[in-house]
Parts: sequence; C-alpha cells; structure tokens
Amino acid sequence: MKERDKYLKIVEWSEKDKCYTGSVPGWIGKCCHGDDEEKVYKQLCKILDEWIEIYKKDGISPPPQTAGKEYSGKFILRVEPDLHKTLSIKALKNGESLNNYCSKILKKVVSK
Repeated sequence: MKERDKYLKIVEWSEKDKCYTGSVPGWIGKCCHGDDEEKVYKQLCKILDEWIEIYKKDGISPPPQTAGKEYSGKFILRVEPDLHKTLSIKALKNGESLNNYCSKILKKVVSK
C-alpha cells in the first residue's frame, strides 16, 4: 500500500469550471483539473505524493488518514437554542425523537 492510499481522493465534474477537478478532502483543495477523468486522477495522485514527500522532508506529520475510516454514526452538533427548540417541537409533532427527526432531515439534504 502506498502512503497516498490512506487518503480519500475525489475527482468530480465541475459545472462551474466545465471540467473534472481533483481534491483531497480535509487536506488539499481543488488542485488539478482537465477534460479526462483518469488523467486528473493520476495528476491528483502525483500531487498527493509530492505533498506527502514535502511533509516528510519538513518533519511534519500529514493529516490523519481519510480512506477506509470507520464512522460510529455519532457526532455532536451544536446549534442555536432557538433552532434546538424548533427542531424539538417539530420532532414531537411528528411523533419522533429529535435524533430520528434530524437524521431524516439530513438524509434529505444530502441526497439532493
């Protein structure tokens, strides 16, 4: 396994730029682009390798790995008290727990 395999690499179509763009979430923003998805991926891997090498030379630990990471399904979300109240009331009206209600809303937002 290569060091770069520890990181999630995303190549996606950018409607704004009218081309594919590559990034490493949580570390390297959009750093390469092109019309060929595979070439952009290869370019992204090369850039990531270069960043890893720079970090090693400078004695800096790279960010924690993002590929293959397991998630517990739990996280803390801090919101304003009024939003907390509104969400709680809506959940009660729907006969749901606040957790289930918020989870349902987030699923809708993410799937759009």
